[in-house]
Amino acid sequence: MKKDSAASLSGHYGYRRIVRAMTPMVLMMLVTSIYSIVDGLFISNFAGSDAFAGMNLIWPAIAVVSALGLMIGSGGSALVSKTFGEGDHEKANGIFSMLVWVTLAAGAILAAVIFIFMPQIVDLLGADAAMKPHAVQYGRIVISILPFFMLQMAFQPFFMVAELPQLGTAMSLTSGVINIVLDALFVAGFRWGLTGAAIATALSLSAGGIIPMFFFASKRNTTQLKFTRCRMDWGSLAQSCTNGLSEFVGNIAFNIIGICYNLQLMNYIGAAGVSAYGIIMYLGFILCAVFIGYNMGISQVIAFNFGAGNKAEIRSLLNHSLVLISIGGIVMTLAAEIFAPVIARCFVSYDAGLCELATHAMRIYMLSTLICGFNMFTSAWFTALNNGIVSAVAAFVRTLVFELAAVFALPAIIGIEGIWMSVNVAEILALVLSMSLIFGFRKRYGY
Repeated sequence: MKKDSAASLSGHYGYRRIVRAMTPMVLMMLVTSIYSIVDGLFISNFAGSDAFAGMNLIWPAIAVVSALGLMIGSGGSALVSKTFGEGDHEKANGIFSMLVWVTLAAGAILAAVIFIFMPQIVDLLGADAAMKPHAVQYGRIVISILPFFMLQMAFQPFFMVAELPQLGTAMSLTSGVINIVLDALFVAGFRWGLTGAAIATALSLSAGGIIPMFFFASKRNTTQLKFTRCRMDWGSLAQSCTNGLSEFVGNIAFNIIGICYNLQLMNYIGAAGVSAYGIIMYLGFILCAVFIGYNMGISQVIAFNFGAGNKAEIRSLLNHSLVLISIGGIVMTLAAEIFAPVIARCFVSYDAGLCELATHAMRIYMLSTLICGFNMFTSAWFTALNNGIVSAVAAFVRTLVFELAAVFALPAIIGIEGIWMSVNVAEILALVLSMSLIFGFRKRYGY
C-alpha cells in the first residue's frame, strides 16, 4: 500500500491538506464506533429490551479496560512521532515494537481476571435479575478477545505515524463489515440472540487487532514504521503511558460516567432510562468519533513538528484546528437535533413511550456537541506536545469532576431533566478550563 503524500508528517498543513489527511482517520473511528451500535440494533429488534439493556450495562465496563490500548497507542504514537522528528528511526521502531508486545501481554492478563469475576462486576453495575444473565453472557464472550481489542485501539493512532491513514480506514471498514454480516447471520438468521451478537463483535474486533500486526511485520510493509527486535524499555513505556494518560482518562471517564448515568437512571426511571441512554450513547459514539479521529491524526503531525522544533507550523495547526472543530461542532449538533426522532425509532420503534423519551433526552444531551470538540482537542494538543500531565488534568477535570458532579447534583435539584443536562453544564465548565490551559502554556511552547 502506497503512502498518502498528503498524510506525510512533514511540510505545511493548510485547511485543504488537513481535511484530506484527517478524513481517513475520522472514517476509521466512525466505522469503529459502529460495533456496539450494530449489536444494539440487532439485539433490540431481535432479542428484546432486557438483552438490549444488559448489553448497554456491560459495554461501558468493557470499554474502560480496552482504553488501556488507546492510552498506549496515543501516548506511544506521540513519542514515536517525536522520535522520528528528531531523526532517530531505529529508536522509534524499537519503541513501537515494544509497545505492541506490552499491549498483548496486558490484555491477556486482564481478560482472564475479568472473565472470572464477570458476575460480580455486573452486580456492581446495578443489574436487575432480568438484565444480569444477558450482561454476563455478552461480557464474557467479548472480554475473551480483549488482547486483540486493546491492540486494535493501540494501532489506530499509529496508522498516521506510518503515513498510511487510509490503511486504518480499510481495517475499520473490514472489521465493520465482518460485524454487520455476522450480526445479520447469527442474530437475524440463526436466531442466536445476544450470544450471536457477542460472537460477531468478538470476531470483528479480533480482525482489527490481528491483521495490522501481520502487516507491520511483513516484508510488504514499506513504511517508516516497522516491527524490529526490541527490549523492554521501561522509560519509554512510562513516557508513553504518561503521554496517553489523558486519552485513557477521557475514555475511562466517559464509560465511568456512563455507568453512573445508568445507576441514576435505574433509580429515577428504571430499565427504560438505561435503554434511552444507550441510544444516546450510540449517537454520541458517532459524533465523538469525528473529533477523536481528527485528534488522532493531527496529534502525530503536531508531535512531529514539536520534535523538529517548527514552532510556526505548530501555531498554524492550532489555529486551523480550532476553526475546523467549530464548523464540525455546529454541523453535527444541527444534524443530531433534526434526526433525533429517526434515530430513536431505529432502535425502539416497537415502544412509543420509550421512543419519545429517547428523542427528548437526545435533543438535550446532544447540545454538548457544540463545544465538546474543543475540550477533546485540548487534551490531544498537550498529548502531542508530550505533556501528558496537563493533558490528563484537562480530561480528568472535564469528566470525573465536572460531569460526575453534575450527574449526581442536578437531578437532586431539578429531577430527571438534570440527568440529561449534566453533560452540557460539564462541557461549559471544561471549556473555560481548556481556554485557560491553551493560553496559559503558549509562551512555554512558543505557539
